[in-house]
Amino acid sequence: MAKLSGFPEHTPRERIVEQAVLDHLRSTFELHGFASVETRAVEPLDVLLRKGEIDKEVYGVRRLHGEDKESTLALHFDLTVPFARYVVEHANELDFPFRRYQIQKVWRGERPQQGRFREFTQADIDIVGRDTLPFHADVEVTQVMAEALGGIIALTGGTGATLQIANRKVLEGFYAGLGLADPTAVMQVVDKLDKVPADKIRVMLADIGVDDEQADQVLALAEIVTPDTSFVERVRALGVEHELLDEGLDELAQVVGSVRAPENVTVTADLRIARGLDYYTGTVFETRLAGYESLGSVCSGGRYEKLAADNRSTYPGVGISLGVSRLLAALLADGLTASRSVPSAVLVAVSNEAARAEAAEVAAALRSRGVPTEVAPKAAKFGKQIQHAERRGIPFVWFCGDPHTVKDIRSGDQVEADPTAWTPPTGDLRPQVLAPRLSSTPSEEKQ
Repeated sequence: MAKLSGFPEHTPRERIVEQAVLDHLRSTFELHGFASVETRAVEPLDVLLRKGEIDKEVYGVRRLHGEDKESTLALHFDLTVPFARYVVEHANELDFPFRRYQIQKVWRGERPQQGRFREFTQADIDIVGRDTLPFHADVEVTQVMAEALGGIIALTGGTGATLQIANRKVLEGFYAGLGLADPTAVMQVVDKLDKVPADKIRVMLADIGVDDEQADQVLALAEIVTPDTSFVERVRALGVEHELLDEGLDELAQVVGSVRAPENVTVTADLRIARGLDYYTGTVFETRLAGYESLGSVCSGGRYEKLAADNRSTYPGVGISLGVSRLLAALLADGLTASRSVPSAVLVAVSNEAARAEAAEVAAALRSRGVPTEVAPKAAKFGKQIQHAERRGIPFVWFCGDPHTVKDIRSGDQVEADPTAWTPPTGDLRPQVLAPRLSSTPSEEKQ
């Protein structure tokens, strides 16, 4: 059967790497008090189509033998729309502010390409309030994702990441102070700066009524990038004044000045980050992975004053989403792997089929103390059983007898051992993620 483009599948070793990353994310999110939720895979089609121009990217769902000729349900294309519905439907059961994380598959019918899939995993965190949400939630979400990214980089042997932060109020206030009639349209153009040269940006700005002097100011603002709060002085030096600009600068300074990121994550104020989606109202995030800049942003999000609403309340929030599949695809392509393809640390050898029961007892004793163990599939010569363990990456082979012995097949060392007491070294107990030994640039840069 032909491979389905855009629907990735992993080998056992790759799946071990993915699980290690997901386990790290879960652990980090839970350390900060975020509760796990899972929403259904489908939503009413009309609900999904309200959230922007994504009608060509939605996968409709219907029963093969159903009576309805047209689908009324579709697979969710992100985790934000389902979460908005979830908050409204479960509002009476939730404690606000509600801190949620969600790691789940999503589906989009876009053209598959490097780092982009039709089925992929996202990891989202959000803090949502009822009617109001204190601004410190923006700082908390930034802190959590900085720590999560730092751990992933350490786990995978990466060199670093840059968490880029801006504030829509800064941009809107600045553009309004310039006298621009449609700040949102200007932001949507500025958001293309990473992909479109500045001279073409000028043409696009002119097309929406921005004159040359205003364009100079717009592009000057977009050039401001600082690792600290010095961006405030640089913005002030441009001479533009507006109340909303003042509010945005104060908020952005709070985030950039408060987050304590790990050493392998750089937090910057980056005033070219606009995020084209209209529902963002304040803080916005994007993230670049060092050495994989061609991937674009692997982690993004922001503040929204109205995630959802019912007849009684509105639900403001702030959230950020990590594209797990996109990130892993690049790292796996460059050699990130696991130390073995199975969880087993020990293979119990079988001298003959009559001795299989004894081997099973040894395996049970090891498993009872948390040592992943399997029994050899057949009573072949010991050399062949060792080769079987070697192919699967299992580091130890156990030989039943009086006394029992266990052999480290990497070094050849063999010692007497008691199945009720022996434990492998900590590093061998579970498969380890092995960073690629690269002597050249990542695969994205090679192509």
